Amino acid sequence: MIRVLVADDHVVVRKGLSYLINDQPDMEVVGTVADGIEAYIEVEAKEPDVVVMDLSMPPGENGLVTTKRIKEKFPTVKVVILSMHDDEDYVLQAIKAGADGYVLKSSDDQEIIKGIRGVQQQYYLDQQIPMQDHLLSQLSGNRPVTETSYQQLSNREQEVLPLVALGYANREIAERLFISVKTVEVHKANIMKKLALANRVELIRYAVKEKIIDL
Repeated sequence: MIRVLVADDHVVVRKGLSYLINDQPDMEVVGTVADGIEAYIEVEAKEPDVVVMDLSMPPGENGLVTTKRIKEKFPTVKVVILSMHDDEDYVLQAIKAGADGYVLKSSDDQEIIKGIRGVQQQYYLDQQIPMQDHLLSQLSGNRPVTETSYQQLSNREQEVLPLVALGYANREIAERLFISVKTVEVHKANIMKKLALANRVELIRYAVKEKIIDL
């Protein structure tokens, strides 16, 4: 049985995908979430085989950032990006983030099912995406990882950063991540120091520029 986590900011999409996936004899949805941070937490808790990840889930952590974090901590978990964009640049960004598959929202329902099954064996790209051979070669080759200032943050700091940028109070962050307010304060101080940021305004600009959050 393929255990699937669905991450999308639209309730209708989550429900529709859940119905479609649960209708398959070899699949079950183990959870649905509305943003990237919840997706990462659920991967830790539910240990799914595949995450179907919306590319953009505003306001919140960008789907590509969440994909990168998941693949770094849980490399065996497969990630299928679900997106409205078929441009080569978007697909390559997903590949560089570590995605195992890329399916278009405009495709037939069965395309996502093919994607979920496909990434169990290798990689999968939606049949409507142009330049299939070129993009598949990028997937199967060694994907370079460029160290950025964001990647120098700890996993917990990477979870705290987008929440701070989105305006959550320390107590709200603590409750959401199941940590103490004091721990949140420590993480915030470490983030500001590691990224050489002077205040929250600079942190917001950084998060938007680096596409860590979608507004």
